[in-house]
Amino acid sequence: MAVAMPKPSAAILSRRAAIVDALKAIVPGEGVVDGITGMRPFETDGLTAYRQLPLVVVLPETVGQVAAVLRYCHQQDIPVVPRGSGTSLSGGALPLEDGVLLVMSRFNRVLDIDFDNRCAVVQPGVTNLGITRAVEHRGFYYAPDPSSQIACSIGGNVAENSGGVHCLKYGLTANNVLGVEFVTIEGEVVRLGGKHLDGDGGYDLLGLMTGSEGLLGVVTEVTVRILQKPETARAVLIGFPSSEEAGACVAEIIGKGIIPGGMEMMDRPAIHAAEAFVHAGYPLDVEALLIVELDGPGAEVDHLLAAVEAIGNANGAVTCRVSQSEEERAAFWAGRKAAFPAVGRISPDYYCMDGTIPRKELPRVLAGMKALSERYGLGVANVFHAGDGNLHPLILYDANKGDELHRAEAFGNDILRLCVEVGGVLTGEHGVGVEKRDLMPEMFSEDDLKHQQRVKCAFDAKHLLNPGKVFPQLHRCAELGRMHVHKGQVAFPELPRF
Repeated sequence: MAVAMPKPSAAILSRRAAIVDALKAIVPGEGVVDGITGMRPFETDGLTAYRQLPLVVVLPETVGQVAAVLRYCHQQDIPVVPRGSGTSLSGGALPLEDGVLLVMSRFNRVLDIDFDNRCAVVQPGVTNLGITRAVEHRGFYYAPDPSSQIACSIGGNVAENSGGVHCLKYGLTANNVLGVEFVTIEGEVVRLGGKHLDGDGGYDLLGLMTGSEGLLGVVTEVTVRILQKPETARAVLIGFPSSEEAGACVAEIIGKGIIPGGMEMMDRPAIHAAEAFVHAGYPLDVEALLIVELDGPGAEVDHLLAAVEAIGNANGAVTCRVSQSEEERAAFWAGRKAAFPAVGRISPDYYCMDGTIPRKELPRVLAGMKALSERYGLGVANVFHAGDGNLHPLILYDANKGDELHRAEAFGNDILRLCVEVGGVLTGEHGVGVEKRDLMPEMFSEDDLKHQQRVKCAFDAKHLLNPGKVFPQLHRCAELGRMHVHKGQVAFPELPRF
């Protein structure tokens, strides 16, 4: 494994048999997987460049089992890595050699649908698309829609604050979650929020849990907002002779006060890969393609489509095609949502990045990525949420060829540094995980990291939940009672719990 992780505890490894027996007593039947073959499917998440077999895999079915497992691990000082569907693209669910991998996939039931209050209560293993499927018969849907929505779980979406193509207008997971139930590392069950829309008063702990990447607790229930489907939704494909012109068009659309339901961009490699894979009807003679969707009352949609088309033409568009049916609109999006697997047809491996920039910097960053591609000798296909500046460059490489994986990682790091340089951030929806962990000082000062670490200490003083993620190379200095960072970084004082 190329990425550095906390050194495994010899004491825990020597007690593996006893730990497995204790966990089997808590989660009987087939709820504990301890054989190498059985654990192999869990050794990595969506960031497949990094792999590690866990100490043991546990698949609980009840909140009581989750609490008992966490309580036992806390008492025995055993690390725990929570995992949903394993679609994380930042290594957020990468196991630890001396850690329990707590897999929440058996929590897969829709518990309550409340159309009057426009919300649904679901377990964390329910897939993102599964929520929409459960409510669409009444004309409702769940707005955040990651490309992996057919597989990714809502618990994982909460952990990473996931987005999707329609989050430009309707918000990220944080804007659509009303409440969660979670279990602390000490086995305490806590509820935050609920069906009500008003805040609970005091600290925004719900906001803190959303995007916490499994470092603060294990989510066992989620209450989400559901929306009525808009009266009309139409999409337009706008092709450009360059990515820079497409980027300028994006900035002007938003600058004119138009907020599309979704606004996505693909460059030539991604366009060709998606079209060959899905046959969505994309133009193949353009360098960049925007998919812009407008939704709402029919008259408003018609007016905004005309305005978007005019902006596209003013920015050098060479083709413009508006969907004429619901089937055609769905086909436009099918190509975009299949872009990641489609790119797998043109490269043995790819490294999917995730950074966010101010929209006005799109032309500059796209030009910068082109220069980086030439410097590292690796191709890149761009597929991203253009409307909110969330980039997803796909770096193309072959792990079986020399140092291509190393070059892909360095290329990706430079892309993220460029995002921060232009006023952006390291991640938009994939989280930090292990992928961006050691880049955190590029964005945060030592004081920033100190405060973040204090929050972690308040929830998990022993640092047993998902260690090795988010914070740059932390390790415990037991005799001083401090947390330190490698590479000459600052020491983080461990504060008492409150």
